[in-house]
Amino acid sequence: MEKLQYQELLKAGVHFGHMKKKWNPKMRQYIFAERKGVHLIDLNRTIECMDTANKALHSIAKSGRKILFVATKKQARDIVKEAAESVNMPHVTDRWLGGMMTNFATIRRSVKKMENIDRMLADGSLTSITKKERLTLSRERDKLEKVLGGVAKLNRIPSAMFIVDITNEHLAVTEAQKLGIRTFAMVDTNSNPNLIDFPIPANDDASKSVKIILDSAVGAIKAGLEERQQAKAALESA
Repeated sequence: MEKLQYQELLKAGVHFGHMKKKWNPKMRQYIFAERKGVHLIDLNRTIECMDTANKALHSIAKSGRKILFVATKKQARDIVKEAAESVNMPHVTDRWLGGMMTNFATIRRSVKKMENIDRMLADGSLTSITKKERLTLSRERDKLEKVLGGVAKLNRIPSAMFIVDITNEHLAVTEAQKLGIRTFAMVDTNSNPNLIDFPIPANDDASKSVKIILDSAVGAIKAGLEERQQAKAALESA
């Protein structure tokens, strides 16, 4: 697993925090300085925290457990979706439905409904319905896909969550805490890092910053998945 490099983080603007007046005092240990009323994150701490997080992510992936990626704000949404899909992990990038994890059975029912509509539209069993009814069904399916597509293959509660912007995704954080799901997150200077098991101090507003942190996390997950495959292959050939 490659370690993040200080200069790369600097270039991506990972060190830029929020205005001093918006800060959360619990982030004090991760703040290096203040410039023109803006807090700057200590990138040495970012590297240290990312390293710790990556070891844990590697271990979870190697054991075959799932990590749910969560980011619904515009500048992080596509990056997070791409990152999750590159390692075949579930994701929530449109909006977090209340009870998405704490009421998982209901979510699974909605996913089943989406799959049933898919089947009906595909196998021609809906020959007797009107064009308007077909259109209504298609629209309902698209709406479900938008919100639940990223968790459609998730059959049980994930072992971990990777969250971008815990203030924005406070519902996800609360549900993870209730269920004992391990949390990894980018935490900016306006957040409370104590809510997260593996906080990574970083600018969670700039897409370049989000991407460099996500790339590092995905690298650790990929390495874990590869080791799992190698171990499986060795067992089969033994």
